[in-house]
Amino acid sequence: MVLLHHNGMLPRYDAAGGETKISPRRKGVKQGALLMLIGAVLVPLLGVFSSFAPFRISMAFQFFAAATAILCFVGGPLRMLFAALFEEGAPPRQFVPPSVYAPPAIPPPVRLTALPQATATPTAGWRARPQTAEIVAPPSVTDHTTRLLEKSEPDKD
Repeated sequence: MVLLHHNGMLPRYDAAGGETKISPRRKGVKQGALLMLIGAVLVPLLGVFSSFAPFRISMAFQFFAAATAILCFVGGPLRMLFAALFEEGAPPRQFVPPSVYAPPAIPPPVRLTALPQATATPTAGWRARPQTAEIVAPPSVTDHTTRLLEKSEPDKD
């Protein structure tokens, strides 16, 4: 669809001013993700510290572990949601058509209407097909078993 819209030319996008800037929406989503990753590191770390500390200091580590868990694991997704919904996204990129477009010069394909000339020399290494008519076909399995069943054994009285 893009090629049809631009008359067969691939679009070339140039950033305004020559450099690309990160949009506020993208910055906010990155901040939320970073906040969640920090929480994934700090909460277990504070939990380990609380298990090895004396009782009074252990209570402080437990409080900070709980506060960090709430702030990071609730605040991170909320920051990403706020950024995705309310902050400004990146400006749309403008299409810059190329200055000169010359289609490549490709000659039209030549259509052949007849087969190519036959070669005068025969191909080397060609053998005639083997004659297999004189090979005797192997007997059938059912013929052999039928002959065995037709043999009668003398009665033993």
